[in-house]
Order: sequence, then C-alpha cells, then structure tokens
Amino acid sequence: MAKVGIIGGSGLYQMDGVKALKEVSLKTPFGAPSGKFMVCEIGGVETVFLARHGKGHRFSPSEINYRANMFGMKKLGVEAIVSVSAVGSLKEHLKPLDFVLPDQFLDRTFKRATSFFTEGIVAHVAFADPTAPELREVLWKASRELGLTVHQGGTYVCMEGPQFSTKAESNLYRSWGMDIIGMTNATEAKLAREAEISYATLAAVTDYDCWHQTHETVSVEMIIATLRKNVANAQALLKAAVPRIGALENFSAREALKYALITSPEAVPAKKKKELSVLIGKYLPV
Repeated sequence: MAKVGIIGGSGLYQMDGVKALKEVSLKTPFGAPSGKFMVCEIGGVETVFLARHGKGHRFSPSEINYRANMFGMKKLGVEAIVSVSAVGSLKEHLKPLDFVLPDQFLDRTFKRATSFFTEGIVAHVAFADPTAPELREVLWKASRELGLTVHQGGTYVCMEGPQFSTKAESNLYRSWGMDIIGMTNATEAKLAREAEISYATLAAVTDYDCWHQTHETVSVEMIIATLRKNVANAQALLKAAVPRIGALENFSAREALKYALITSPEAVPAKKKKELSVLIGKYLPV
C-alpha cells in the first residue's frame, strides 16, 4: 500500500476511525516545516497529516515554508497527497459548501520559493496537468457514493494574499473564465511535482469572493463558519478515498524528474547532491 499525505487544517485528522501512530519532527535543507507531521492509519493505509498554517494557524499563506513541508512529506515516503483547501467561488453554480476538484492552476503569487532546484542545480518538470488524474478520479467516485456535491475539473487562481481580492481583481478573474480562488495550492502542486508526489486539491467552497452582488461581503467569520460545516464532509470523503488511493499501483508523478534534471551531473555541487538526495538520489547518487 502506498503512503498517503493529507495537507489541510489540524481538525481533519480528528475523526472517528483514524488510528494515531506517532508525531514526527523533521529538519530539512529548507528550514522547518509548518509543524509536526502526524502519522496515522486510515483503513489500513499509513497516512501523514500536516497542518499547513501550523498549530493555531500561525503562518499566513506567504509565510508558509512550502519547500520544507513538501520535502518532509517526501522524506516520510509519501507518494500521493490530497490537499484540502478553503476557496472562494468565481462561478454562480459553485456554491458555498460544495467541493471542487480543480485540474488547472493560475499562479498569481510573487513572494514564494517554488522550486527545490536552485544554487547549482536546475530542473524543468512537466506541469501542463498540475493535478493527478488518478487521485481526482478516486475522490470523484468516493464523493458520488457519499452523495456530496463535488465538481470535477476547473481552474484555481492562486493569489498571494493574505488580503482577499478587490472587486476589480475578482471580476478580472471571472472575465478570464477562472472557477475558484485560493492562496496556497499552486505552490504546493509545483513542489509536489518536483518531489515526484502525485497531488490533488480537494477545494471546499466557503464563499462567492466579493464579485457576487447579492451575496454578503466575504469575511473571515463567514469563511470559518462555512468551512466548519464542510469539515465533516471532508473527513467522510478522506476516510473513503485514502484506502483506495493507497491501493493504486501507478502514480502519474512517480518519474517526474526522470528527464527534468538539466544540469550536468558533474556540475552539480556535492553539497547540493547530498541535500537533495531524498529527491534526486535515484538519478544522481551522492
């Protein structure tokens, strides 16, 4: 069985039927992750949870150490990640309390490190299809069986934040045909691909952003209240999906680096080879 990772709020792993095994603190070449990794068991599948914003929601989207978080998942042997994320809707039919399984991202962030490969080593991974179809399919089928309202496909705009959109920005994204908006998942998806981890977003719609004329102005209180209502549904979906993901034999990101490493092996600094051995050891032995 493959090991599965879940990134989201700390409340996600406080569910019935989840057997907690241990907490793991990790050091990475990129600094400290958002917090401890909670290793659990769901339906016989070892599952690693991480609260992306840290315990007590201490890190803003711009402050999250995405590289350390994803490196830690890789170091723990995770092959597939489901990222649960609150999003705003940019389409009328994508309603609060719905879920969306986006298949595309538009990255509008500008303050973040989005690659492991710097300072002497370069890699260009394919990213035309940023989320894993095999994971989306599992999540889709499980959601239908549970009777949840889940939309397959769509584009997630990843904004820098932490402020919400202006009306001008929101309407611009709508004019581009975007579907949902959030602040974290494009960055995670890029690093997951570089780490050869299949990645899918389970986006929980909390509001209509600020474009909707008849919808009350988005606020933190509204988002939190709606998200709490969706936690139970997210937990049920994860409990149904994780054993199926763990049983998958093939993951689409498994060899993402096979032809992506551009730097000549002899030109890669020895220190960098050692630091990144978790990621590139099978291609560039130390």
